[in-house]
Amino acid sequence: MSYNLFRKVSYATSELVTKNYSTSFALGIKLLGPSIRDAIYAIYGFVRYADEIVDTFHEHNQEEMMAEFIADYNKSLERKFSMHPILNAFQEVVLAHNMQDLVNSFLASMKKDLETVNYKTEQEYDDYIYGSADVVGLMCLKVFVGGDEKKYEELKPAAMSLGSGFQKVNFLRDIQDDVVQLGRSYFPNLTDSVMTCDEKKEIVADIEKDFAAALVGIKKLPPRAKLGVFAAYNYYHALLRKITKKPAKQLYEERVRIPNYRKAFITVGTLLRFKLNLQ
Repeated sequence: MSYNLFRKVSYATSELVTKNYSTSFALGIKLLGPSIRDAIYAIYGFVRYADEIVDTFHEHNQEEMMAEFIADYNKSLERKFSMHPILNAFQEVVLAHNMQDLVNSFLASMKKDLETVNYKTEQEYDDYIYGSADVVGLMCLKVFVGGDEKKYEELKPAAMSLGSGFQKVNFLRDIQDDVVQLGRSYFPNLTDSVMTCDEKKEIVADIEKDFAAALVGIKKLPPRAKLGVFAAYNYYHALLRKITKKPAKQLYEERVRIPNYRKAFITVGTLLRFKLNLQ
């Protein structure tokens, strides 16, 4: 009885983290089928905590913090339990869906962010995005297909494209913090730390290719997953369109956002398109 309560609290903590850190993902998860929502909250909670270690706590020993976080995660897999609510919920999802290798790739990319990095080659850039974003899409896909390996393999490329698209939009949105504050430059096509208008157009065109490939897969998702993922796709596509309209220089001066009222309109539009079978 007591563990069931703690388990409930663990998933509720992951949900709380999601809702406080990302209204876009929280709205998308709300549109998923009830049977898979908790697992996706658990994935987001884990990913968010790891990201916070590398992006926020600069006054502390981040290498030590990350090592402790990874050690606690590994212990949670061994024990099939953790007193850390986020890890407790996540380990259950990892073991249920056999995603240990995906998590290891994610953690390897997070450790790269503990250094001041400039990605000079397309291979370095692609490797980082695979670990930091593509595998997160694959973790979610594991949950969506519920053990259907044939469906997983079919939709794997689209899930990776969606993860890549989301991450690249994040890079553009957060370029002020990454370049100015953290000293990171992710895009290898930049000739200097400052992005030109032509370089921005090249990046946007690349993201549009990712989104086009992702949309093909979204349409083939199981019904319990399709609406929520399509909503998240629409939020990020709207953010990309807004970024596209901004001069490259302006992205270094302000963080582009989609206001909550606009997200509500996007949600309604997503629902209508589904009801009219226009997805």
